[in-house]
Amino acid sequence: MAYTKRKVIITVAQTGNFQGKDANPNLPEQPGEIISSAYDCYNAGASIVHIHARDKQGNSSNDPDIFAEINSGVRAKCPVIIQNSTAPATKPGSEADDGVQLLYQMKDPSCLPEMCSLDTSLITTVWGDLTFIYMWVREWLIKQAKRMMELGIKPEIEVFNPSSVEDVFNFLVPAGAVADPVSLTFVMGMNKVSQGAISFSQPNLDFMISLLPKDRFVNWSTMAIGAHQLQGVTYGLLKGGNVRVGMEDNIYYSYGQLAKSNAQLVERMTRIIRELEMEVATPAEAREILGIKPLK
Repeated sequence: MAYTKRKVIITVAQTGNFQGKDANPNLPEQPGEIISSAYDCYNAGASIVHIHARDKQGNSSNDPDIFAEINSGVRAKCPVIIQNSTAPATKPGSEADDGVQLLYQMKDPSCLPEMCSLDTSLITTVWGDLTFIYMWVREWLIKQAKRMMELGIKPEIEVFNPSSVEDVFNFLVPAGAVADPVSLTFVMGMNKVSQGAISFSQPNLDFMISLLPKDRFVNWSTMAIGAHQLQGVTYGLLKGGNVRVGMEDNIYYSYGQLAKSNAQLVERMTRIIRELEMEVATPAEAREILGIKPLK
């Protein structure tokens, strides 16, 4: 019998809603930078690019026009899976509905992403002088997941704590808001800035994994914040999951050494996957695994 290596999906989160060039000047902020970075990450082995938008001043933004510019630019350069963030921008007065503007206000349907993140945890996040309490309640989550389904967008469900894992399979899935195979990311280590988020440790990740239903196939990934990124995602890889790296989650390559690029972080994870006798999934293979239609 021929030996088949496991295919691992690499997601790269290039730019988040929080840190910017003041923390790492190599972090891409403007559309052209994000598009170029996405292309380099695709060549390094990433199958999915998780995208946040920034305005001309480098501030996080939910402007659908900026997402459209980035999405169309990435699509013109490579076949990577585009995953847009629906997290509200970090600005005063920001609310949950702000994060999903692209689902309702994207002018050109051809610029829509194939995937969108969907944060499912009730958490309080503090950034500088701002405190955010987003109403990601069950009714709202079901509505947004169904909207994604209408648009042909697959949700990437982000869970920050154990109760959110249970919510996904006790409420979202039974409501018909999420189609199989479910795609889910364990967010580990946001507890420093987010009340209600679980810290990273091997036992904590083990417990989160144990809550996944045994009677259905779930594509899951691990993301870990800051200094925990490398060990956290590698541990998740060894436990059977996919991986997410990138400067949204960690601006450093190693202790005291800023990452030169997002591609540098992808390249290291590609090496680790191959050294562990696994294979890096191509975007086409990732689409098949995730149940996404082939790219036209």
